[in-house]
Amino acid sequence: MSLTLLSLFIPTFFIVSITPGMCMTLALSLGISIGVKRSLHMMWGELIGVGLVASAAALGVATLMLQYPEAFVILKLAGGAYLCWLGYEMFRSRGKLVITEPGETETEVSALQLAMNGFMTAVANPKGWAFFVTLLPPFIDQSLPMAPQLAMLVAMILLLEFICLIIYASGGKLLRHLLMERNNVRLMNRIAGSLMIGVGLWLALGK
Repeated sequence: MSLTLLSLFIPTFFIVSITPGMCMTLALSLGISIGVKRSLHMMWGELIGVGLVASAAALGVATLMLQYPEAFVILKLAGGAYLCWLGYEMFRSRGKLVITEPGETETEVSALQLAMNGFMTAVANPKGWAFFVTLLPPFIDQSLPMAPQLAMLVAMILLLEFICLIIYASGGKLLRHLLMERNNVRLMNRIAGSLMIGVGLWLALGK
């Protein structure tokens, strides 16, 4: 991959990644409710999903999948409904993702559940498939071997995506600290829950 293409690729994909979307909103919500450290479990699941989508898009698999969007319907609806339910529980200050009042015992959602939430959000997003199909191929040099280029591009995409996820989760954690100083635990749960419901609806109803 030439330095010219690389100099265009990095800022292009950083801008796309940092733009608010489902995965970034999910990171913000979890940053508020469970902090950056535990949000890392969601992030590695999301990164696996993004890597899978990017690789499939570069190989042309996504073109076929986009012609049959019904393949996404069940996954989108089930995933969206689950995230909406989590958000509803958070909004009502219940469930395993809520911020607890001082002195209360906190229950934790498992690392695998968080990872699956991230993976599902990344993979079941048709807009993500369409984006990678459109934007990724121009950065591939047909005169060079495909495998090394694809590995490099996907690695850089995942690095940029991870940086953006950390930025959003850290923003959520900062908001959490600001509100904790005023003992607004219920407000924090409602903010995080509303964001989670928004991600769920976005995932289920997005086209």
